[in-house]
Amino acid sequence: MKRLRLQNDLMMKKNLLFVAALFWGFQLFGQEAQRIHTDALVIDTHNDVLYQSVMRGKDIGKRINTGHTDLPRIREGGIDVQVFAVWCNEKYGKGTAFAYANKQIDGLMNVIQNYPSEIALVTDTESLQRTVSQGKIAAVIGVEGGHMIEGRMDYLDSLFSRGARYLTLTWNNSVDWATSATDETRHSKKLKSKGLNDFGRQVIHRMNELGMMIDLSHVGRQTFFDVMEITNKPVLVSHSNAYALMAHPRNLQDDQIKAVAENDGVICLNFYSGFLDPMHYTKINRLYAKQVTAQDTVRRSTDSKFDRLSAAAKEQLRPPLSLLLDHIDYMVQLAGIDHVGIGSDFDGISSTPKGLDDCGDFPHLTEGLLQRGYSEADIRKILGENVLRLMKAQEE
Repeated sequence: MKRLRLQNDLMMKKNLLFVAALFWGFQLFGQEAQRIHTDALVIDTHNDVLYQSVMRGKDIGKRINTGHTDLPRIREGGIDVQVFAVWCNEKYGKGTAFAYANKQIDGLMNVIQNYPSEIALVTDTESLQRTVSQGKIAAVIGVEGGHMIEGRMDYLDSLFSRGARYLTLTWNNSVDWATSATDETRHSKKLKSKGLNDFGRQVIHRMNELGMMIDLSHVGRQTFFDVMEITNKPVLVSHSNAYALMAHPRNLQDDQIKAVAENDGVICLNFYSGFLDPMHYTKINRLYAKQVTAQDTVRRSTDSKFDRLSAAAKEQLRPPLSLLLDHIDYMVQLAGIDHVGIGSDFDGISSTPKGLDDCGDFPHLTEGLLQRGYSEADIRKILGENVLRLMKAQEE
């Protein structure tokens, strides 16, 4: 009996030691991840807070209780360089889209004017590095949607002069000179042609001349490869994932991933659950059928169904952080470590992986990369150094 008690005591002590070792291991792991994250240059290539909050009169210089983003949370997340997307949907067209783009840039400039010790606009890598060294958030402007230049080259030049350093050639809607991924896959029968036309090729040449990054998120395959044939600068894919892991038209297929690597460009991973989890839309439909259908007989899109789910149901839909890490792994294996970055799409997406609730959670991504076995040097590349290299290449 005494021997049995001694064996039980020993087993309990071993279990306690194991739990303690596990706890301290996680503690040390988290500390190392925080150190790496703090020391690294962190660049997020896509955030929609201008449209989501600033244009609705919210002061993002202070903590707000909505959305994913404000300056305090950007700081908590250790984000050194934030690309602020200038966006509007296809309802804005000739006579309205360019004006609305400028209105959003005005909104960002007001934030900068009101919080000059916190944030500054940067237009080249020299000012970027200087701003970061001063402890400020470096703000970069990216225009999401070629419809915002309204088919005019002088509007492209004007947006560049105001600080825009990338143009996403299309949003989900096509423009007269380039076709989108959505239209090339879902509405292809309505298209007269796919890819770039003559004016589209002129836009690419002009962007190369200006040193403005060509962003190939949202564009169709034909547009994508038309650009690759003529650009003389590396391209950006600001917020897209791997099609092989989630077959969504917005994600890149393997030949596109390899083409970006050959071009010396960078693909930045998106946090949206619907671009990460192959079961996301199936789960929405199941939860909707279970919770809502009896009270709602109107035929609705999947996104519309998501909006009608309860907060608890929406939480169930969030994938684990591991799925985002899987997409990063896939990109790294196919394109190489030098061609992967981060483009969260915060404030432009309705669902994110668990552990990435808002901008303040960026260090969790670094911890996940460390747990996956990435070296500090490789993590630094993914977090920002690759995108910095891409920006420098535009200046050459």
